[in-house]
Amino acid sequence: MASEIDMPWNWPVEVNYLEAKAFCSWKSALSGSPIRLPSEDEWHRLRDISFLPDQQQWDAAPGNINLEWWASPCPVDRFKNGDFFDVIGNVWQWTETPIYPFHGFEIHPWYDDFSTPTFDTRHNLFMGGSWISTGNEATRDARYAFRRHFFQHAGFRYVECAAPVIIHDDQYESDALTAQYCDAHYGPEHFGVANFQAACARICLDNMGGQTMGHALDLGCALGRSSFELAHGGFRQVTGLDFSTRFFRLAARMQEECYLRYALPEEGDVVSFHEISLAELELESARDRVQFFQGDACNLPEKFSGYDLVLAANLIDRLYSPRRFLATIHERLNPGGLLVLTSPYTWLEEYTKKEEWLGGFREAGEPVWSLDGVKAALAPHFRLIGEPQDVPFVIRETRRKFQHTVAQLTVWKLEG
Repeated sequence: MASEIDMPWNWPVEVNYLEAKAFCSWKSALSGSPIRLPSEDEWHRLRDISFLPDQQQWDAAPGNINLEWWASPCPVDRFKNGDFFDVIGNVWQWTETPIYPFHGFEIHPWYDDFSTPTFDTRHNLFMGGSWISTGNEATRDARYAFRRHFFQHAGFRYVECAAPVIIHDDQYESDALTAQYCDAHYGPEHFGVANFQAACARICLDNMGGQTMGHALDLGCALGRSSFELAHGGFRQVTGLDFSTRFFRLAARMQEECYLRYALPEEGDVVSFHEISLAELELESARDRVQFFQGDACNLPEKFSGYDLVLAANLIDRLYSPRRFLATIHERLNPGGLLVLTSPYTWLEEYTKKEEWLGGFREAGEPVWSLDGVKAALAPHFRLIGEPQDVPFVIRETRRKFQHTVAQLTVWKLEG
């Protein structure tokens, strides 16, 4: 390592990922063939067909690995494994696969900052170990990834293959608001307060007794928990709609992949990592009857019509025109259909101009309450079913800070 020697042309070339990829591009242009780095799965296939035992079954290392041969690289044609050389050892082999967590991945408390910071699509896996890889780094299932400019004991082999590499975009959601909603929708209960989305769906289903349960609309669905619960409870089809691109994207991912990952702040810069799934909540069977769209509740396209239930949970005090919404929502319901509203009535001018507020102000010196404003807006088309009820919910901000809010829920039946 510390000597100057003539160029050993049969030794591995040590490069970073960017240089390896650039070589593949040059080779592909020169040959006219699709040349690229292998994926993680392709490397495992290479190892499988080379019939290499894992470390525990070695009598002697079948490659320049585990410090069993030299304290440096060696010629690439020294160790043959089936039809190939240097399947393991000598230098790490770059792949096209950014590292991602497998389903069920759990963080070891002694290494809570080891893997998760690399799940950012900017750290690529390299496989096979190098001459200095020992212990678990020398095993078949070792998964190590580094930034693409990293340069140490790493080389590459290439494949001729036209098939695209599948990139698993499985980052942990670290945006504070989306992480909070991941936890609020699918995470554990806090302080004994039932999951708000599940509670709203259950109240909706209880009020549907004897009525057609064809198509439901979950307006302001956020990450979609209520939509899945409504489908699981018996609706043949449920449409979830939210204005937020971030929320829509995560709801659609949950519907497609059945799981989400997120990072929650614990204290300062310390975070914890979580995985949630539909299977854990016994909701996976409902996903085929749920679909999500991004849209504006105050300006819905005509296709969003013909519903037996519309749930608008904690929506009206975040609309720019709640009066227009309430004045037109009857057009979306089938005769006799139900409208279920919840809101903590936290009116803020950043969302809703004051002239659009349904309550929370004084008129002729007297307070106007939001429930009265809702009743007045819905009176031309709806009848209130039962009494308003309080539904609490808790949103976790950090390990020691939580929001405890109480929303008012009302159920309305479309008359005529």
